[in-house]
Amino acid sequence: MAWFLGLGIAGVVLLALSVVLDGLLEGLFDGLLDGVFDGLLSLPVVAGFVSMFGFSGAIVLGTTGMGGVGAVAVAIPAGVGAGWVAYRLSRALMDDRSGAAPRGADLVGVAGSVVTAIPAEGYGEILVRLAGQPLKLAARSEVPVARGTEVWVDRTLSHTAVSVRPVEP
Repeated sequence: MAWFLGLGIAGVVLLALSVVLDGLLEGLFDGLLDGVFDGLLSLPVVAGFVSMFGFSGAIVLGTTGMGGVGAVAVAIPAGVGAGWVAYRLSRALMDDRSGAAPRGADLVGVAGSVVTAIPAEGYGEILVRLAGQPLKLAARSEVPVARGTEVWVDRTLSHTAVSVRPVEP
């Protein structure tokens, strides 16, 4: 029974390490089996299997008279089930695209105000709100734009610079 309890505790410790170290341990083996198992050998999956295998084997040994072979026969499917649940949960979390980061194309059409005056064909700074967050960007305009003027973003020039035009009154 001590072996099973030891495996169960080791699985819980491995799961805690995978949460605390956040992928650091997985990075140690990066490139060895990329794409082969598609996350089936991730630390949460292995930890789920090992801990469920150990604890269910200990429960079977402690509550029934099945012996070691019977405990292993029950512990393997229980471990595989826990590993499968961990895999499905981690895939669901990784495939969630609801919190996608904004892209440069998301800036087009956004209103902002000039923070640093923009000379004709030169650069200044604007402040826009994107997804509720203030974002300060380098801005270029064909005409001079004074500080405090409201502008529209016409197009993105790079990930930190945009082309703007003043809002018509």
